[in-house]
Amino acid sequence: MRRTSPRRTLSKVKSKSRAAGLHDVAQAELPTRHGRFTIHGFKGIGPQDEGVALVRGNLNGKTAPLVRVHSQCLTGDVLGSVRCDCRAQLEFSLKRIAKAPSGILLYLPQEGRGIGLMNKLRAYQLQDGGMDTVEANQELGFAADAREYDFSAQILKKLGAKKIRLLSNNPEKVRQLEAAGIQVVERVPCQPRVSNISRSYLQTKKKKMGHLLDRV
Repeated sequence: MRRTSPRRTLSKVKSKSRAAGLHDVAQAELPTRHGRFTIHGFKGIGPQDEGVALVRGNLNGKTAPLVRVHSQCLTGDVLGSVRCDCRAQLEFSLKRIAKAPSGILLYLPQEGRGIGLMNKLRAYQLQDGGMDTVEANQELGFAADAREYDFSAQILKKLGAKKIRLLSNNPEKVRQLEAAGIQVVERVPCQPRVSNISRSYLQTKKKKMGHLLDRV
């Protein structure tokens, strides 16, 4: 008789609990320079379980929706930092989704790959002293990437998007979404132009985190 591991059972219980506690708090029309979207605000049971989804088109059409699961980056998305490629990926994704038959951009509060804004700034300070992005996170006592994508999967299911084409270079994101019940029928590379400043950051993500990146 095949036994289910306690960890897998706990993960399933946690996933079901999150799904039961997930609420679509509000939705509104959101015209952008990339096109018109409907924005949804989602709230779950955990303190970090919240996010927004920009939705476009019929998510239950013949073609699986094009989806980007994007982690909040104040320094990149808002302030225009080129230490990372976050803003470039956000803009790239919005353009691609706007041109697709249907799509979703999930925007989640996972600053600094899940370590929070203040810790990300501490990591920046360490990087200024010679560490790379992975070494800095680990020096602060965090994993190289502390993000989890179960909550993202619950939002996608709530929207009816159980089969998706995922804009991502991160195999771990694909693995976690599929483990949470989302079928990723295609991984679509999300690689806008690389700046000279962010090149070393991307090289670290490729070499140490297994991100699938070309031209770096």
